[in-house]
Amino acid sequence: MSETTVSVKPKKPITVLLSCILLLLTVLLYLIYIFSPLPCFSYGVLTNELKDSELYGDMQSGKSFCFVGDSITCGSEAYGTPWYRHLEKHITGDVSNFSHGGWTSKVLVRYEDNIPEADIYVIAIGINDVLFFDKSYSAHDAEEYILALEELTDYLEQRSPGAKFYYITPWPAFDRPEEVNTRFDEYIDALKGWCSDNGKICIDPRPYIIEVVEAEGQERYMFNTFHPNKRRGVGLYAYAVMQAEHQRSGTN
Repeated sequence: MSETTVSVKPKKPITVLLSCILLLLTVLLYLIYIFSPLPCFSYGVLTNELKDSELYGDMQSGKSFCFVGDSITCGSEAYGTPWYRHLEKHITGDVSNFSHGGWTSKVLVRYEDNIPEADIYVIAIGINDVLFFDKSYSAHDAEEYILALEELTDYLEQRSPGAKFYYITPWPAFDRPEEVNTRFDEYIDALKGWCSDNGKICIDPRPYIIEVVEAEGQERYMFNTFHPNKRRGVGLYAYAVMQAEHQRSGTN
């Protein structure tokens, strides 16, 4: 029996070249999407109205800022983009970041010796305490949460005498049982009360974030049920913080 020979025509060099070019363009566009700086706020802009706040005044004062928190502050689920990234260009002083994915108020106290000195601290911690309240590394209730923040604040006031503190309420989480939402309310109310009693500033961006995400869809702003995405989510979070602070400042 004679063997059958099948001939395979080699790809034309032009076809190979076009395939390589398309692949390179695809990789390039992906890298631009991931690493390129975004325009100020994907959800809006820092309007003159939003600049009318105590926080914006501090951002323009030349004082140093330290942002403290968990994965939303370090941006671990947003390609290293922290929630405040779109605010940085408005801060005229030095900016430092002390944050890590998964941190709770109790874990933050454990590492308080490593927090940089600063004139102004913006502390956003608590979502992991609420979501994982039954873990050993979390504050098990609102009272333990406040005790941890008191210890942290006392230490930082000794480390940086005269420092100013902004506390941001625990970030929202979506698609959670009602008991989790109730726990969020308890921790947030406790933080607001403690800040009011101790001369600290509390900013609550949660209602605005929830309103926008529920109206326009989680897939537009969220990486998952409790992390904002880089493209639009971090812009929304920064915008919501400035809006809430503008409203708070206007009531004082």
